[in-house]
Amino acid sequence: MENADPSARRDLERWLNRLVPEGDPEFEHTAEGPDDMPSHIKMALSRTSETMPFADGRLLLGTWQGIFLWEHRRAAHRRHVVLTVIG
Repeated sequence: MENADPSARRDLERWLNRLVPEGDPEFEHTAEGPDDMPSHIKMALSRTSETMPFADGRLLLGTWQGIFLWEHRRAAHRRHVVLTVIG
């Protein structure tokens, strides 16, 4: 993902918020608040795993690329990142 210019990430988040707005009257699943169902849909539309190349002990990202955890809920949640190295 583009990571050099933070406006790219902000634009992506604003676009996804327009696509899947909180408070949509069509959502039945709202047990944990108005961001509950939108967070599930956003997760389904965004990636949940990545394959990243390494060589000589270094991560091979392009000049503008970066890796970040994109939280789709407003409230803070505890998350775990699992790293599996093959090779």
